[in-house]
Amino acid sequence: MSASPGVWTRKHLLGLQELTATEIETILDEAGRYKSRWNAGETKFDDLKGIAVANLFFEPSTRTKTSFSLAAKRLSADTVDFTASSSSLTKGETFIDTALNIQAMGVHQMVVRHSSSGAPEQLAREVDCNVINAGDGTHEHPTQGLLDIFTIRSHRQSLKGLTVALVGDIKHSRVARSNIWGLTKLGARVIVCGPPTLIPSEVKEFGVEVAHSLDQILGECDCINLLRVQFERQRGAYFPSVREYAHLYGMNGQRMKRAKSDVLILAPGPINRGVEITPDVADGQNSVILDQVTNGLFIRMACLSLLRRATENERRKSR
Repeated sequence: MSASPGVWTRKHLLGLQELTATEIETILDEAGRYKSRWNAGETKFDDLKGIAVANLFFEPSTRTKTSFSLAAKRLSADTVDFTASSSSLTKGETFIDTALNIQAMGVHQMVVRHSSSGAPEQLAREVDCNVINAGDGTHEHPTQGLLDIFTIRSHRQSLKGLTVALVGDIKHSRVARSNIWGLTKLGARVIVCGPPTLIPSEVKEFGVEVAHSLDQILGECDCINLLRVQFERQRGAYFPSVREYAHLYGMNGQRMKRAKSDVLILAPGPINRGVEITPDVADGQNSVILDQVTNGLFIRMACLSLLRRATENERRKSR
């Protein structure tokens, strides 16, 4: 199901791979409207008044969970935060049964993070409420991809013709996959860069270029998105040492001197200072890392609002 310009019709947001360029732009435009109203002094909206949003996080999270919770509250929704470690999952209950029980309490929207790729899609087949993927395994993290793209568009107006480098652990990064789908659909040239062991062989099939030397592509990049090395997802030695990784792929002051003067430096976070990025770059004038965090609020407000609006429109049509 695709959307006509400015219209959103999907019940769930499971990934950017399935979205059209128009649908992605619809989310970005909606986020832009919230940001403009916010900057004009509006800090509370009634778009989700009477709606209950549950954050079902089966993996640890700080930024994403807090951002979704704040987004829902800014839209006047009631929120409930679920913690797996203190739930009936520890007694053997499946995550689907857990979600169905929460839905039975009157929840309208579920924000789901899970260590298994495909878990949100499985959940969407079982529940009646809206489901938003907040990160599933190594599959996708759509709202992170959207906020990265929204941040770039805020500074460059358009993605078309820009060269964006995704640097680091492509193999284990759901953020990289969402960025790839979104950026390429909006006309950006995408280069994935990292050690050969951290770049999956099939990535070229996604319409991107592959580089193994950050120094060789520095001068071409309009934006550099520095992905965190996912030590917790790795089961082997993918590079000799953290020190060597930082030497070859870390963004530091010396590399900034060889990059474009207006290059945008992004990082999904949490950042490992001294590994993917040095403090002077993270806090420098080219860094838009805190902009990403702020923009994440507007992206998540847009997603929650659009999904609910689509559900209500569908319900009205079926009457």
